[in-house]
Amino acid sequence: MINSRISELNNNSFINDKPKILLLTWEYPPHVVGGLSRHVHGLAGGLRQDYEVHILTANPGTLPGYECINGIYIHRVKPLNEKDPNFLHWILGLNLAMEQKAIELSSSHLFEIIHAHDWLVGASGLSLKESLHCPLITTIHATEYGRNNGIYTELQKFIHTKEEQLIHGSDQVIVCSEYMKEEVLHQFSIASEKISVIANGISKETLLDDPDSLLEGLSVKKGGRLIFSIGRMVREKGFDTLIEAAPLIKEKYQDAYLIVAGKGPMLEAHRKKARELKVDDIIHFPGFINDMQRLALFQKCEIAVFPSYYEPFGIVALEAMIMGKPAIVSNTGGLKGIVQHEYTGLLMAPGDPYSFAEQAFTLLEDPKAADTIGKQGQKVAESLFSWRRIADETKRVYQETLISRKLEDLV
Repeated sequence: MINSRISELNNNSFINDKPKILLLTWEYPPHVVGGLSRHVHGLAGGLRQDYEVHILTANPGTLPGYECINGIYIHRVKPLNEKDPNFLHWILGLNLAMEQKAIELSSSHLFEIIHAHDWLVGASGLSLKESLHCPLITTIHATEYGRNNGIYTELQKFIHTKEEQLIHGSDQVIVCSEYMKEEVLHQFSIASEKISVIANGISKETLLDDPDSLLEGLSVKKGGRLIFSIGRMVREKGFDTLIEAAPLIKEKYQDAYLIVAGKGPMLEAHRKKARELKVDDIIHFPGFINDMQRLALFQKCEIAVFPSYYEPFGIVALEAMIMGKPAIVSNTGGLKGIVQHEYTGLLMAPGDPYSFAEQAFTLLEDPKAADTIGKQGQKVAESLFSWRRIADETKRVYQETLISRKLEDLV
């Protein structure tokens, strides 16, 4: 079986001259829950020059089961128990459906690599590694321990265990920052050489001709100075810090205001807190916005801010930088590895509203310096974080893993 598999790998051009890879992800555009879907989409676009890329993902219920978009083959499946309100049961059903679909695809597609993204698709990734006899690469985007600053509940313990099983069962693990590498090494006790650090990437956006037309109903103030943020409404994103800083902003700059977009379990709590502090006139939580509105707000804002307590990488900071906007980010996690203070952005102390206000005042008081920082950040984002560069680094991990697997089989 092993020798036959090696022979097939060496002749994987009998159908297509590009080797085939299978990426497993629970979300993929236009089904977007968080940053993971955008990461996989960008990576797939970068890899398609060298590989025939197949995406296996969940179908939220309204999308085609199969599409080929921009040369990327997208296969969507519904969980076997898609109506189950229990999230863990739903995830189990998704993994079973993904495994069945991948085996079906393997009858006509010879995959060289399976690349799983986070524990949510770990069960199918581990199973397919054995049934398809090919290496499993896993990208760990965040850990349950890091998100919660510890493991406290049975659910967290369950997820932590699934992460551990996936990490130890993978041939190679990719993380997005040195910060995440240290976290994974500490939490899961694996060999350092099993982990590769490859940053997230970013694509340059085309400026909109008329962003205002997309922003009706989003509390955009004509002539105001917009500070923009976006993310899941969860504790680790630190949006409570912005609410607490809003009175300081309001007192010093009457024309400055904040829009903090995104949905999540803490959305109503944030809105309530803003009302209690009587700052709901200058800090707005519109909830979900679409990708075009997101782009329009990045284009309109003077400053972007990402005040996370925990952020393994911080691709949203790159989204601001690629648009030439000065970004204020927490001095933590992967964010501090992206931003060089007072050169490509500004760093704030996590959870400190006075620290954020101080950095915001620096940029608001000196628009020329803010513009320079934005342009310097844009240059760095374009040169160091292109998806082509990220894809090349990922390709190297694939190739090294395949060579190691072949050498192990020959011993």
